[in-house]
Amino acid sequence: MLQIAKILKSNGTDGGILMSVRDIAVEDINLKEPVFIYFDELPVPFFIQSLQKRGTSKAIVHLNDVFTLEDAEEIVGRDVFIEGEWEDDDEDDFTGWMLLNRGEPVGEIEGIEPIPGNLCIYVGDTLIPLHEDFIISADPERRELNLDLPEGLI
Repeated sequence: MLQIAKILKSNGTDGGILMSVRDIAVEDINLKEPVFIYFDELPVPFFIQSLQKRGTSKAIVHLNDVFTLEDAEEIVGRDVFIEGEWEDDDEDDFTGWMLLNRGEPVGEIEGIEPIPGNLCIYVGDTLIPLHEDFIISADPERRELNLDLPEGLI
């Protein structure tokens, strides 16, 4: 999943919301495809019923199943995602790099698993989440990815 927006506040009493859009132009949002909002760590699909651009990076949006002010207030502050994958280029693909945990070698990264909402890397038979909070450094010249992994993960 790729984050494209954040719900800033409700708008009106009919379930409207104000979204701040990032990494995509408002007019490039595909209204025929669902957007996703996470509830209990699961992505829930919503279709955009209407979208009115406000400025360069905001929009007033009405989603299916969000009909009241109370419905809108429940999703205020949440991130909005679309389905997508990491592009397969050298900048994002750590395959062949050495994985370090706090500077100590763990093993060679053998691949990437783009699990929606949780990009992971393979080191041997171990699947390790590649979360931004874990990254200490990435050195493209030495092809080393240094992470600070929680105890017991590997």
